Amino acid sequence: MKLYYSPGACSLSPHIALLEAGLPYDLVKVDLRAKKLENGDDFLKINPKGQVPALALDSGELVTEGPVIVQMIADKAKDKNLAPARDSTERYKLLEWLNFITTELHKNFGPMFSPVLADDAKAFFKDRVMGKFRYVDSQLGGGEYLMGKHFTVADGYLFTMLSWADRMKFDLSGLPNLLAYKARVGARPMVQEALTKEGLMKAA
Repeated sequence: MKLYYSPGACSLSPHIALLEAGLPYDLVKVDLRAKKLENGDDFLKINPKGQVPALALDSGELVTEGPVIVQMIADKAKDKNLAPARDSTERYKLLEWLNFITTELHKNFGPMFSPVLADDAKAFFKDRVMGKFRYVDSQLGGGEYLMGKHFTVADGYLFTMLSWADRMKFDLSGLPNLLAYKARVGARPMVQEALTKEGLMKAA
């Protein structure tokens, strides 16, 4: 498999999932502005959406959209328990979290990266995201991870959003459950390996 990624982008989520799953993969870096690969190839010929993540399967098929990719990864490594069993109540809870993260956090973060959006507009989206983080904080009171005691692919996705919050200098000091969670996930060896491979953390 090949994971098309851009350092620190939302492709960090499936990158973490691949490492946690122990699946073999190759990393292919994408320049999202130029829509080019490092060798100069046109990324749009691979993924017409022009976005990461994109996962090229050994069969030649291409899978896009992060929440779908991470579930596929989890299903390819069932022994790692990165997602509950299909059709179970817990699987639908995972889907609920993945959809919440992608629609309420991920999509509200997007405008804040715009170089042309006015500061007051960015402040609006930042306030909206903070409200969503407060909700997550309220749900983390008794569990180590979003689904309880077990790390799932939703945690890799939420951690990616929290890394964006760091980049945007969010003040999360009033959200102790979320801060403890971020430290817990960030300390996982495979999360640290993903950050290191993407050049986001110095190798030890």
